[in-house]
Amino acid sequence: MDALLANARDLENEMDWLALLLDARFKRFFRQDDAPATLRAIAPPDLHDSESPFAGFVRHYPLSFDERAVLALTLAAQLRPQLLDIFLLKNQKFDRRFTEFGGRITAQDSGFVPTVETALFLLSEHFAERFALLELFGPGHFFSRHHVLRFATGPDEALVHAPLCLGEDYAAMFTTGQAHQPAFGSNFPARLIETQLEWTDLVLNPGTRTQIEEIETWIGHGSTLMQDWGMAAKLRPGYRSLFYGPPGTGKTMTACLLGRTTGRPVYKIDLSLVISKYIGETEKNLARVFDQAEHRGWILFFDEADALFGKRSETRSAHDRYANQETAFLLQRLEAFDGVAILASNLRDNLDEAFTRRFESVIYFPMPKSDERLRLWRQGFPSHARLEDGIDLEKLAREHELSGSSIMNAIRFASLQALREDSDTITLDAVHQGIRKEYVKERKGG
Repeated sequence: MDALLANARDLENEMDWLALLLDARFKRFFRQDDAPATLRAIAPPDLHDSESPFAGFVRHYPLSFDERAVLALTLAAQLRPQLLDIFLLKNQKFDRRFTEFGGRITAQDSGFVPTVETALFLLSEHFAERFALLELFGPGHFFSRHHVLRFATGPDEALVHAPLCLGEDYAAMFTTGQAHQPAFGSNFPARLIETQLEWTDLVLNPGTRTQIEEIETWIGHGSTLMQDWGMAAKLRPGYRSLFYGPPGTGKTMTACLLGRTTGRPVYKIDLSLVISKYIGETEKNLARVFDQAEHRGWILFFDEADALFGKRSETRSAHDRYANQETAFLLQRLEAFDGVAILASNLRDNLDEAFTRRFESVIYFPMPKSDERLRLWRQGFPSHARLEDGIDLEKLAREHELSGSSIMNAIRFASLQALREDSDTITLDAVHQGIRKEYVKERKGG
């Protein structure tokens, strides 16, 4: 069944269950004769055989009765807000709403938004129950740690007054069945990068490719190692890797292919939006990315990582001290990140040793050798074009020490020249022009 339809079916049943809970709780609150002895006798819907994303989430954790009721209460504000109208009842004695119901009224005064207090009212009738339930809303519970729920409060506001808000990821997963993609901008300075290529399209040194397979192995089996094999207490979460080598040798493309072949989104950090001249702002900007990425299985890709993770300087001024504090903060966040973080640099020595010591792998991307350059030339030209008889690909590969991206740039130039001349033949002269352009960019002779 389609994920959207499966979620719709299961959430309809979940809202029906919440309606029964609310009816039972209010009967007990107003001491009605037909009030049930306990809410917990009202069993939630059985989701063991459901394949919906919502059911998968309930089974994954797995949710207790109270956790599931809190989640249903939170969802009701979006899915069936009329269920919450009962909380708008007035206390006739004081001519105002019942304080114990908690909640907030929307700006249009047209709806009820449940708060932590609302959940405590629903599920507890005594202080002991209330105090035990407060753990569900603390920072150590997976609701907060995994950003399932958000509890936004003001600086002097008690937690019980915080509205129950579903995290954007889970709101998307529980409704459409699709993962939420954060919008690129100042609040999230990272772009989703993708490729339609395959590993066979990327020419890598065999030793480099072997090391890349270690990252693939971690992505495929890291969770089993940490959880099922009990290594979470002995190993740091996540995986960190340094890609270093000359420009154009496949570092970014490798990150994209890791994402494509393992089903993980790859986000490239936009340093222009991260790095700030103002003290403390760089940490805040980067924290936004790490906060969003936690527990989501993302691959974070830091290109030209030297700008963020460069060597610390001697402390000669207040600016140096803050810069070193900034580096220490980045190191802390990188070590605590539970996903895959890839830092790319042209030179390994440009990065602070405190970072390089903590990488699970350090992978060198060398300039391609002659036989690798020949593969790049052979597979790079358009399938619809023909090569002029004078083009000797083995000679081109042997005589011109170019990176993979430089070779593709030369092919692009020569192909466009043919199209401009309304021809399907790529000429040797156009290829040589393309090569010379690459040498000029790299300030080489040619």
